[in-house]
Amino acid sequence: MAEKEDGASYGPGGRGFYGAVTVSERGQISLPAKARRDLGIAPGDKLLVLGDPAQGLALMTVDRLMGQLESSSLLMSAIREHTDEPGETGEREKREG
Repeated sequence: MAEKEDGASYGPGGRGFYGAVTVSERGQISLPAKARRDLGIAPGDKLLVLGDPAQGLALMTVDRLMGQLESSSLLMSAIREHTDEPGETGEREKREG
């Protein structure tokens, strides 16, 4: 992986390594500022927490996953059910709209 001046390491396809985070007693983590900046994550954005027993956890913005899953209406409905309040259009849409 190539390291840039900002300290983040980037591999093939722009994949990055931003360091390690510590889970607090309340189960919270802080995302590194460089990761938030590079990936366009802003306060109020909803992140999906994905898990795989063999590979661990991954975080993804709802908007990014929805864009990738446009053809799967059943899965999109399940994600919307867990991320939006009734009548809510999504935090990012509210800020941008």
